[in-house]
Amino acid sequence: MFANGLQGWHLIILVLLVVLLFGAKRLPDAARSIGKSMKIFKAETKDLAGENKPAAEDAVDAETKQITPKPAAAPATDQQVADLQRQLDELKKQQAADQPQKNAS
Repeated sequence: MFANGLQGWHLIILVLLVVLLFGAKRLPDAARSIGKSMKIFKAETKDLAGENKPAAEDAVDAETKQITPKPAAAPATDQQVADLQRQLDELKKQQAADQPQKNAS
């Protein structure tokens, strides 16, 4: 039934269909997530087989370390929020001061 197997033009058509279905912008993200899933799958299969148990834990720990945000940026963010709050308060005061002048006219 499949005596010829996949030929070059079959692969080209498959690639074009995938690009049309998912869009070119989503393909790198999809490939990245598949790669991460494969890495975790390999680590888990090694863990089940009893081989290299600490390496599997390190792979999962490395994934979680990449996802967690860095706490060093928090003070700068808090300072920016405080500055923006002060600016907002000043604008509200200016708007309140301008409001009676418009009503008096």
